[in-house]
Amino acid sequence: MTALAAWRQTARAHPLTVDVVLATVLFLLSLLMPFIPGEPPRRVSLTVSVAVLGALACGALALRRRWPTAVLAVTTGISCASVIVSDVAGGYLGAPVIAAYTVAVRTDRRTAWTAGAAAALVFAAASLAASGGDWSSPGNQNIVLWIGMAVAAGDAVRSRRAYVVLLEERARRAEQSREEEAARQVTEERLRIARELHDVAAHHIAVISVQAGVAGHTLRTDPDVAEESLALVRQASRSVLEELSTLLGVLRREGDPQAPVDPVRGLDGLDELVGSFTAAGLEVAWTLSGRPRPLPSAVDLAAYRIVQESLTNVHKHSGNSSARVGVEYAPDQLVVHLHDAGDGGMANRTAGADAGHGGRGILGMHERASAVGGRFEAGPAPDGGFTVRAVLPLPLPSAEERGDGTGTREGVRG
Repeated sequence: MTALAAWRQTARAHPLTVDVVLATVLFLLSLLMPFIPGEPPRRVSLTVSVAVLGALACGALALRRRWPTAVLAVTTGISCASVIVSDVAGGYLGAPVIAAYTVAVRTDRRTAWTAGAAAALVFAAASLAASGGDWSSPGNQNIVLWIGMAVAAGDAVRSRRAYVVLLEERARRAEQSREEEAARQVTEERLRIARELHDVAAHHIAVISVQAGVAGHTLRTDPDVAEESLALVRQASRSVLEELSTLLGVLRREGDPQAPVDPVRGLDGLDELVGSFTAAGLEVAWTLSGRPRPLPSAVDLAAYRIVQESLTNVHKHSGNSSARVGVEYAPDQLVVHLHDAGDGGMANRTAGADAGHGGRGILGMHERASAVGGRFEAGPAPDGGFTVRAVLPLPLPSAEERGDGTGTREGVRG
């Protein structure tokens, strides 16, 4: 740290001490002014009244930061009195100059220039009266010049300080905004990973649970059925491990800007997904309407996960063993619809699970739809079953993607 920087730090920490030292030094200089030779000749005598006035004018500077305008008025009045009773005005000119500078630093521009102009005019009038109306005297002109320079310098310092404060405030707000944005992105990424883990594991774990139960009940009575159930358990286990490995690989991948940010899943795997549920004993009828076309990866993944989670809920919670899935490609949106015509158990048990801490299915599907700008609805159907409907926005298809018409595909697995 340089000596100047150390001095500034000390001055900021002890402003009153600095002002007292400044006032003392200025008073000592004022006492020496009558003995400094110059033109015109000065009186060598130093009267008590001049010393008292000098002490009052310089002593007022100790309070200049707290009452800047009042100190300027006091120092100007005392200095004018010293000009009138003595011809050693130069020693007391420093007090109102410093006070004018302080007013400019600590008040607004209008107040500073108004107070400075008033002090200069009062001082000039007193000097003219003391010199018998001779304005040509250099001392009379210097009074106005020095006060004007002090106000200009103080105004410049105040403007610079205000500019520095503004820059610091902007930097603080920018840093705060960056921290808030980083925290928001971390939260969104955490939720995205939680949804992925839930969707990847829930379906396969449900299949494993059901088939393991079947195998346990039929192991002694029907070994063939038990063996088939255990084969499905092994298949589901391999699938969940593969999907978890894919997800972990995405999370661990570094330094590859072209790397995908989501596991490779989409509606192209709808038939395989439905097949995995039918193997677990759920009959699924599905309809694909409109003209299929390449989808944005986020929308494709969201649609796939919504169908997966909906069928998983049907399998776990519904009293029925069948469900209908519909996927409609519209020009500007993708509509995913699932209906379970069960006894309402899915509605009640899913709502109860999501209300506590144990279930995140409905919430996860709603978040997925919202993340791509879509809408999501889920609730009991009039027939006592449960309905899930998601509308996901799509960019308008190109001329090649529109083709000549639309088609419909249907299938029943079970």
